[in-house]
Amino acid sequence: MTKHVFAQIGAGRIGKMHAGNLAAIPNVRIKHVVDHVPQAASALAATLGATASDIDGALGDKEVTAVIITSSTNTHADFIEAAARAGKAIFCEKPVDLTMARVETCLATVKACNVPLMIGFNRRFDPQFAALKRQLDAGVIGKTEHIVIYNRDAAPPPPGFVPTSGGLFRDMSIHDFDTARWLLGEEPSTVYAVGSNLVDPEIGAAGDIDTGTITMTTASGKHVVINTSRRSTFGYDQRLEVIGEKGLLQAGNTPITTVSASTAAGVTSSLPHYNFITRYADAFRLELAAFVKCLDTGTSPAPTGEDGRLALRLAEAANESMATGRAVKV
Repeated sequence: MTKHVFAQIGAGRIGKMHAGNLAAIPNVRIKHVVDHVPQAASALAATLGATASDIDGALGDKEVTAVIITSSTNTHADFIEAAARAGKAIFCEKPVDLTMARVETCLATVKACNVPLMIGFNRRFDPQFAALKRQLDAGVIGKTEHIVIYNRDAAPPPPGFVPTSGGLFRDMSIHDFDTARWLLGEEPSTVYAVGSNLVDPEIGAAGDIDTGTITMTTASGKHVVINTSRRSTFGYDQRLEVIGEKGLLQAGNTPITTVSASTAAGVTSSLPHYNFITRYADAFRLELAAFVKCLDTGTSPAPTGEDGRLALRLAEAANESMATGRAVKV
């Protein structure tokens, strides 16, 4: 018996991935697929046994209890509000929006409609990072003092992506801001950021940076350093380090395979995954399973819309700091 009936909004690369993960969860059915490209909606719907619909038809279906939003960023807030007014539970890919004002009006609507909203900060569900978090919470290294986050793409995006992305800090580092908040257990109070265009001149011509370093401090004096770049020649570089009073916790890159070769010439091993789809495959699957479990149990999902707002606030502070050359109080 189907317990949860979903409408899927967005049928691009991320939408297809999420739809496959959602459809694999027992007692879940995707009934409608919505996309601004009708052919994309029809193609994905055909693989799911669903119907290609418009937004009004999908949200007006009383059988639909939840929506998953994987459309372009500039549509997220509008779709969240529409789904909230229709009384649907909502899972939305990050970010809620690229401006604080729009995020705040959107979250006010969600609150007024009293519906669950989960934002797709998938790093919290990565098995490696989650294991580090459990040891941190268990006090293995004592009080946290310093966190270092590495987030480097294997290759830069096409320049055409840049103008609508929101920029390096809002688009790519938004995950790192959420990860930092999740690990710190308190809010950063000061943000200092620098950025350069070192990887692709066309990204600079489009008005963005491709290399950045962000330093954050909390009121209690904890430090976070985020190293981010649009290029890592050896693969998708995703690592965490947490230094505490009793030692160090590290989560390293996950290799494509665990096979290594040891010969007289040296020791070789696999490169890391090359993109976020394969590197965070488990995280994407587990975050949707967690969302559905919240629907089963009636508990509130996390990360919340407020987590999305606070991560964007840090991204905006980083942009302000880079523009002014000064640390920004949050």
